[in-house]
Amino acid sequence: MNKTKKKSSQKGVNLNMRPKNYTAVIKVMGVGGGGTNAVNRMMKMNIGGVDFVACNTDAQSLLGSKADMKLDLGRKSTRGLGAGANPEVGRQAAIDSEELIVEALKGSDMVFIAAGEGGGTGTGASPVIANIAHELGALTVGVVTRPFGFEGRRRSVQAEEGIQALRDVVDTLIVIPNDRLLQISDKDIKVSEAYIKSDEILANGVKGITGLITNPGVINVDFADVKTILKDAGNAVLGIGRSTGEQRAPNAAQAAISSPLLEANMDGAEGVLITIAGSEDLKLQEVNEAARVITERADDNAEIIFGHTVDETLGDAVEVTVVAAGFGPRPTRKPKDFDDSQDSGGDGLPDFIKG
Repeated sequence: MNKTKKKSSQKGVNLNMRPKNYTAVIKVMGVGGGGTNAVNRMMKMNIGGVDFVACNTDAQSLLGSKADMKLDLGRKSTRGLGAGANPEVGRQAAIDSEELIVEALKGSDMVFIAAGEGGGTGTGASPVIANIAHELGALTVGVVTRPFGFEGRRRSVQAEEGIQALRDVVDTLIVIPNDRLLQISDKDIKVSEAYIKSDEILANGVKGITGLITNPGVINVDFADVKTILKDAGNAVLGIGRSTGEQRAPNAAQAAISSPLLEANMDGAEGVLITIAGSEDLKLQEVNEAARVITERADDNAEIIFGHTVDETLGDAVEVTVVAAGFGPRPTRKPKDFDDSQDSGGDGLPDFIKG
């Protein structure tokens, strides 16, 4: 597929000047307790070609992280004791640690911001870190969760304010509503298991996108392809489906576009990114069948990019991840003053996306 490439005024290295064997530098910033847990989950998945960075104000949480790099945010102000569920403390901690964050992000082509919204560090620090990543020229994608309803109204309000602040500074934002996990979980699921499930969804969202770039398969997708879909795309939704059996590929695709996590159908999306993962025995015809299920549901004018990756841990199963992007207004892309209060008004989302 031929694509018209636009000149970039971003800081950083010109992709056209890089050697042909250049590998995109991808970093995942796990921010706060939820983000740090998600990073730990991703590392257990053995996601290759990605650098993991844990960012927290809680020193104990950082000690338990296996991340490649750990950033102790706002050490002088928080003394490693956390943000106390106060986003303002988390925001200030990130501002105070700007030099550390810049050093950790230098040279990145793509940066994921993984966080659980509603608390102190994840909510307050994520927009600061995302803004720094963007200023350094990286494609910046937020993958965050809304808190469970049982966590209370205050946490819910803080989450919405944090989501709005992050939406203003990332290229693409994927928001996963934790309450919808209840629709795909056993009714007897324990509280601890619910949070683990939330971490897994965050991890799978990142894995589905990075796997396209870092794991060559039958159908290859490169960083430029992914950038075509996600650059300045605004809001996005995520769906994940898995299936076994004779019709495993199309069934997995159908499950992905019907997933409660998707929050909506794909109508109106200007770009769709599809990842089809399976073991070595996955046939090209199966990949074609899965892709067809999704493309038939997409808008006629949507830019659709799909690829296949090999994942032997899936056994006989096929897993399909769909990211539909380009809903609502685009990021304003002007320098962000994080001392300004955030407008938590209209979010620009189509009615069918709102949970």
